[in-house]
Amino acid sequence: MKAGSKYYPLFEYLQQCQQGAIRPQLSLTFEQIEDILGKSLPGSALKRAWWSNRDTAGALQAGAWVSAGYHVESVDFEARLVVFAPFQADYVISRKDNAILWDRSAVKALRKHMGLTQAKFAQELGVRRQTVSEWENGVYEPDRSTAKHLELIAKQKEFDT
Repeated sequence: MKAGSKYYPLFEYLQQCQQGAIRPQLSLTFEQIEDILGKSLPGSALKRAWWSNRDTAGALQAGAWVSAGYHVESVDFEARLVVFAPFQADYVISRKDNAILWDRSAVKALRKHMGLTQAKFAQELGVRRQTVSEWENGVYEPDRSTAKHLELIAKQKEFDT
């Protein structure tokens, strides 16, 4: 989430709500969100699709909560209330001889742990975004040298310790 984005104030607010490493569940009214943003929500916010958790270029608003580690759990349009829940993914990490087996689940779990999109994760690893997508979709697994690189990053980021 870039500073200066129209949804950056919401990102900042959600980040500031963290209690240490713990993110609490938050309920915000549309009015509270508008106060945080300093402007009215667009008319499209009255449709469920606007509140999706897809962090894409076309959904800047979702980037605010996803980048802050949240997802929209529910939206009550009648009460004009949104419930943001901390993003917590449960993945099964397989190991062999105490080393992580870098299958689709482990790659995605590390990326999510780091709070990165596929594109940013790919950039971090020096591979194409498509490569990360193929790993996460099980098309193929990282080769041995990439797996060692992933292992180093995982240790550095205190992933699955």
